[in-house]
Amino acid sequence: MSRRIHFLCLIAALFLAGSPAATLRAAPTKPDAPVAASLRPAPAAPRSTQSPQPPANQLTVPEIFGEHAIHPPELGAVEWSPNGEWLSYFQSTPLGRELWEASAATGVRKRLIDAAHLAQFLDPWPKTWLQRTGFGRRPPRRYQWSPTGDALLLRSATRLVWYNLETHQSRQLVGGAVPLTDPKISPDGRWVSFLRDYNLYIVNVRNARIRQLTRDGKESLRDGQLDWIYPEELGLFTAYWWSPDSSRIAYLQFNESGVIRYPLLNPNSYNSTVYWTRYPRAGTANPVVRVGVVSARGGKTKWMDTGSNTNTYLPRVEWTPGGKDLSIERLNRAQTRLDLLFANPSSGRSRIVLTETDRYWINLGGNPRFLSNGDFIWSSERTGFRQLYLYGASGRLVRPLTSGDFVVTSLAGVDQKSGFVYFVSTQSSPRERELYRVGLDGKNFARITKRPGTHNISMAPGATAYLDTYSNIHQPPRQELHASTGRLVSVLSDGVIPRLAQVRLGQVDFLHLYASDGTLLYAEMIKPPDFSPAKKYPVLFYVYGGPEAQNVRDMWGGPTYLWHQLMAEHGYIIFMLDNRGSYNRGHAFETPIYHHFGSVEVQDQVTGAKYLESLSYVNASRIGVWGWSYGGHLTLHLLFREGRIFKVGVAVAPVTDWRQYDTIYTERYMGTPQENPQGYIAGSPVTYAGQFTGKLLLIHGTGDDNVHFANTTELIDKLIETKRYAGHVQLMIFPGRGHPISDSPARVQLFERMTAFLLKNL
Repeated sequence: MSRRIHFLCLIAALFLAGSPAATLRAAPTKPDAPVAASLRPAPAAPRSTQSPQPPANQLTVPEIFGEHAIHPPELGAVEWSPNGEWLSYFQSTPLGRELWEASAATGVRKRLIDAAHLAQFLDPWPKTWLQRTGFGRRPPRRYQWSPTGDALLLRSATRLVWYNLETHQSRQLVGGAVPLTDPKISPDGRWVSFLRDYNLYIVNVRNARIRQLTRDGKESLRDGQLDWIYPEELGLFTAYWWSPDSSRIAYLQFNESGVIRYPLLNPNSYNSTVYWTRYPRAGTANPVVRVGVVSARGGKTKWMDTGSNTNTYLPRVEWTPGGKDLSIERLNRAQTRLDLLFANPSSGRSRIVLTETDRYWINLGGNPRFLSNGDFIWSSERTGFRQLYLYGASGRLVRPLTSGDFVVTSLAGVDQKSGFVYFVSTQSSPRERELYRVGLDGKNFARITKRPGTHNISMAPGATAYLDTYSNIHQPPRQELHASTGRLVSVLSDGVIPRLAQVRLGQVDFLHLYASDGTLLYAEMIKPPDFSPAKKYPVLFYVYGGPEAQNVRDMWGGPTYLWHQLMAEHGYIIFMLDNRGSYNRGHAFETPIYHHFGSVEVQDQVTGAKYLESLSYVNASRIGVWGWSYGGHLTLHLLFREGRIFKVGVAVAPVTDWRQYDTIYTERYMGTPQENPQGYIAGSPVTYAGQFTGKLLLIHGTGDDNVHFANTTELIDKLIETKRYAGHVQLMIFPGRGHPISDSPARVQLFERMTAFLLKNL
């Protein structure tokens, strides 16, 4: 579930929030006070993007979610050239999509491939992919730079094309009708690797001759091809890696034979087509994964020794400099111990270089970032907050590079020549993301970006420049080229959405509240654009509440935010609160949910409701709630268990029974059903369905391969049994759609139905 089920709130590159309001926050109170008692202005921050409000011109659902929805003019498919001197990107023009590049030094732009030529190479992805794909699956890369920077590899679902940037000539390397995935150019530029029919292939760039490297691949035994659960829950998006000298390829083999084959029925077909997927439910068998190394010339695979216990995870693999060793991260099934192994690719022998342990669970970081001398940068939460550490090639800790009660959210780049490490962190505020740098000697810590808000950083190779996709609660994403010092080179996209100049947006307030144990909680409120403290308003909560996600951010929130503004135009206050268990506040803020889903999340949301009840302008008898996935799960808990407060709700694709969810995510926080049976019962909204007295709109796609439709049918069955279905629940089904229900026609229908349901019942 993790990252991708939080897509409605926080995927900045896809779903983009704003308000011209001044920021307010609740005044601090005594640590044991459950709720902040008053508001006071925060320090002034001139971040409004609008002049005085024009007359009201209401937003509509089709213009927010439709095929021609309003959105910032962001650049697409951004890639850096190998030498870091050019930034390439897709740009929409009246003639269609074109490929352009901008100079990192000057910002000068030029076209690489025009729309007519590009359309020949980039076939559209199938409609079913758009409907079904979950957010654990990244959109495929449509092009890659060659290592020398003089050519591009272009790909579609079944073809690979080599495009020479100097001659503007193209050659097809691979064609046909059989789908291929995950193409990569070898470091020496002589080969392109790809996956097809569960096997690993390479093709010669010069003569287009194809060589098959593995031959035992099949649906139940995948060579170099990811299963469902690794990208979804471990953030691994490739399963093979070229050696630095291009002589070998390391790959993961997934033995899926013991994993449950789960049927997804397409009820929209005359013969009831069944799509089968391998889906390991909590407490059942996982795939058995091992690491092999095969020569680019072909031949037998050499398997690496990762221990005799195969009931583990191997979530990270990386070659060390020069290809001397293969670094492999090994995580035990309980996810409380992480080992970094170095394996000899010729003999397969391995050794443990370092170990991390945690009494609750380990949140994975990225790969170790290797320096040219074999030293590496490692991220760890051993202090309770993710920080960066420098290790020697032998695995000896050299020094911490960062420290403090903040979270390093990503390692952006390393400039070895100048001796600096660049990273993004919450050091200024948990609601913000800023770019910082520190010396490899641990000194000269400095903040690079200066504007409060969220900076998504794409650093050039060598860390000499970066693309900053910047937004805040008012500002749609704005894309700028900067030198590594922070100096602005060029504005590539100004982020202006002309339509918003015609709309009255409601005021956004940031709030500080306190949990029952005195823990500081961050909240956010959107008020109607014609707000008057003399009136009383209904409130709509937007919840997620689960791990690895954060709702309350100083960033542009996109279509979901704009729909919240639409509801504010209809006279609703929108409220969000990040309860304990959510992300980027340190590990101790997350762990209260350990073995107890549906506990502290409910308590903290009730704290938010009690705060709202204390406000003179809130109608406490008209409070509703909605959420998606874990947010749908929490919505059901609040409706069923706190019906005195929450009268109406919308739950989209909710988990209703954690026994129905996957091993890695569920067991990380809940243990197995065998170990924690009472936790699973207490954590299921189905347990409390008989207490429901309100109104519920329940929405799900039948093709959801993440949170299966069976979660909804199990809940409905319990509601029928307890006589809480008829008169209380409306059901909206999307045939064949996956977890995000992301195609425009379905998304428009979904939010139009939500809008009408809430207007009628809340």
